[in-house]
Amino acid sequence: MRNFLVTGAAGFIGFHVARRLLDRGDTVVGVDNLNDYYDVGLKQSRLKLLESADRFRFLHLGVDDRPGMQELFQGEAFDVVVHLAAQAGVRYSLENPHAYIDSNLVGFGNILEGCRHNKVAHLVYASSSSVYGANTQMPFSTRQSVDHPVSLYAATKKANEMMAHSYSHLYGLPTTGLRFFTVYGPWGRPDMAMFLFTKAVLEGRPIKVFNNGKMKRDFTYIDDIVEGVVRVADVVPTGDPNWNGDHPVADRSRAPFRLYNIGNNEPVELLRFIEVLEDALGLKAEKEFLPIQAGDVPATFADIEDLHKETGYQPSTSIEVGVAHFVRWYREYYLDSD
Repeated sequence: MRNFLVTGAAGFIGFHVARRLLDRGDTVVGVDNLNDYYDVGLKQSRLKLLESADRFRFLHLGVDDRPGMQELFQGEAFDVVVHLAAQAGVRYSLENPHAYIDSNLVGFGNILEGCRHNKVAHLVYASSSSVYGANTQMPFSTRQSVDHPVSLYAATKKANEMMAHSYSHLYGLPTTGLRFFTVYGPWGRPDMAMFLFTKAVLEGRPIKVFNNGKMKRDFTYIDDIVEGVVRVADVVPTGDPNWNGDHPVADRSRAPFRLYNIGNNEPVELLRFIEVLEDALGLKAEKEFLPIQAGDVPATFADIEDLHKETGYQPSTSIEVGVAHFVRWYREYYLDSD
């Protein structure tokens, strides 16, 4: 049994990670600022499930609150920190950039300082497939340069990776960054395509299909993501003695620092995704075809070979099974409770 801090514990991935850790016997302190970027009631419903466990404690706290985070780290002896709190969403970063700077940059700095000064054995943190930005070589590999982000959100995630490496190098803090690829499933975020499409189809409204449906995404079911996060948390990185500064690779160094892609390794075209959703709902969607939006990338595809080799991670949930699970949850949570 270990003592975990999970930030963003009321969020989609944070909730599922915290629940898995509790199920296997760990102690979890969860923090979240419960902001209103999307339905706070959904976040509170997730928390209610977590708070039924004896080994879970929740603090209403933002990671950008420096005094609050200092007090938290000093008062607890965290073995592992799983940092999933962030201002999410690519498109929202065009409207409210300061939210990303405060949460994703200032907040991440507070996490690094807390880990550094309080002997945390391992920091696992959320990066994003969005860091690949203007890259077009598929599948995306952590060996690639990611110096051309196309949204502020992506830029903050790239900055997190560089900040983490500096702390791994300077202070020997083991850090592992996970580049998430389009996570979906029960208890998902209302701003994501799965949720928006399901709601619209059930209400008889048209769905907005960007890039005329030619987007491709490496849709990854939440249970597969959680399995990967927990496996990574249990593998503390060490420095790579063979790393060569003359020919540097981006995902490791002589410091205890690692980066992994965590995805399904099987991109699906948006129109196929919609077909699967229609089958699960038993309804046809009315589609409004639109051009690609600013900040979006046309395709994502994760190379997960390193994560598989070093942790045994292997996603196993097909899009058909995952979408059916989401639709069942959505109907139970939103329709059956009415």
